[in-house]
Amino acid sequence: MHDDHSHHEHPKYAVIFGALCVFTLISIMADVVHLPYRVKVVAVLSVATCKALCVLAWFMHLKFERAWKYVLLAPTTILALGLPLALMPDVGKHYYMQEVPQMEDFAEHEARAAHHTEGKPEH
Repeated sequence: MHDDHSHHEHPKYAVIFGALCVFTLISIMADVVHLPYRVKVVAVLSVATCKALCVLAWFMHLKFERAWKYVLLAPTTILALGLPLALMPDVGKHYYMQEVPQMEDFAEHEARAAHHTEGKPEH
C-alpha cells in the first residue's frame, strides 16, 4: 500500500538535478571569473561538497537511512583526513619548486640550436 504522506517528503528528482546543474554553473563561473587562487579553490571545493551532499542524501537515499550510517562513515572520514596529513611531509609545498635545473639545460640547448641555425637557409 502506498502512503501519500511519505511520497510528499521526497522531492522530485528533477529538482535535485536542477540544483546540481546550478551548483555546476556556480563552480564553472568561479573558475572563469578572475578571482584570487585561494578564493577560487575554496569556492570550487565548497560547491563540490554541496553537490556531493545532494547526491549522497537524495540519489543514494542516505537522507532516509537510520543513524548507523554515521558509524559506517567514521572510518572513511578518518582515512580521508589522515591520508593527506600523513603524506604532507613527503609531498608538501617544498616538493614542487618553480625553478628546476632542467629548465636551465633546456634554455642552453635552445640557445645553442638558435645559434647554429643562424645564417643557414631553410629547406
